Amino acid sequence: MLTSLVGTWWAWVVLGFALGVLEILAPGYIFLGFAVGAIVTGALVGFGLPAGLPALVLIFAVVSVVAWLVLRRVVGVREGQVKIWDRDINDKP
Repeated sequence: MLTSLVGTWWAWVVLGFALGVLEILAPGYIFLGFAVGAIVTGALVGFGLPAGLPALVLIFAVVSVVAWLVLRRVVGVREGQVKIWDRDINDKP
């Protein structure tokens, strides 16, 4: 059952949209890379890429990591977002 489901394009796209919804519920650009990887894998399967389960999982993993790195570069930590404390609230003035 699972092996036949992995070879269908719509299963990958549904997984991508589910991960996109999970990203909305838990923001932080963690699940968005996986969502992009799943949608791209679904598109490749939909266009007729003849690949088995190991190849599809490898494509999903590689595209997800690349998408995550691109998102990290584009949306990552902004300048001045990290606060460095010079003194503690418990220090005497």
